[in-house]
Amino acid sequence: MKLDFYKYQGTGNDFVMIDNRELVFPKNDTKLINFLCDRKFGVGADGLILLENCNEADFKMVYYNADGNESSMCGNGGRCLVAFANFLEVVNGSCAFMAVDGMHHATINNGIVSLAMQDVKTIDLFDNYTFLNTGSPHHVQLVGNLTEMDIKSDGAKLRYGKYGSTGSNINFVEQKDSSVFAVRTYERGVEDETLSCGTGVTAVAIAMHKTKKTESSSVTLKTPGGELKVSFEENGSGYKNIHLVGPATQVFSGTITI
Repeated sequence: MKLDFYKYQGTGNDFVMIDNRELVFPKNDTKLINFLCDRKFGVGADGLILLENCNEADFKMVYYNADGNESSMCGNGGRCLVAFANFLEVVNGSCAFMAVDGMHHATINNGIVSLAMQDVKTIDLFDNYTFLNTGSPHHVQLVGNLTEMDIKSDGAKLRYGKYGSTGSNINFVEQKDSSVFAVRTYERGVEDETLSCGTGVTAVAIAMHKTKKTESSSVTLKTPGGELKVSFEENGSGYKNIHLVGPATQVFSGTITI
């Protein structure tokens, strides 16, 4: 079987995109998805995303981690899927799509995608870290030596040692300015550092505001793969009107025999 695919990246977080509106892809084939995401033997990506038809929205997002397992919401993946849907002319400039965590709205203009994230109602504060769910679970921890850290090793210790088999994404953060933070993220499912994580930087922005490290409701996040912005509004003890904004780019397309 020959499979058409597209490769997209959002600040270095890269994805294999497949138009699955005709249900041609063998879903939940863990070995196949892992192979396609393999950087040595397959296409290479942090995850694989299917664009499918949806009765309640313009399209549906089905997201798999690089390990082949269906996963929780991916912010950069959602932004890339919006760009892909716009490329396919499924939508034109703005859209609503269904993801594993519910409905999302988004706009795209000159390659910049603004994605509305789900409200965050619960934020757990601890002595040296914050934990919250922005579509995926995130541990957010301020550090003073971000560039020197071994994110794969340090992240794995927390991902497995603290959060068990379910795991959590781990974000290490260094403040650069009153509303600017550098972020490096260990992603579960990828089991390594990624160049960027959309739900991760969203979690960082909210955590930094909640812990009064910033007073701004618009935060700039500098990741190894590029710059993202997150804006939000306080809503009691939580946050609403959360938007993740940044570039999403098609890298190449191709056909692979599976």
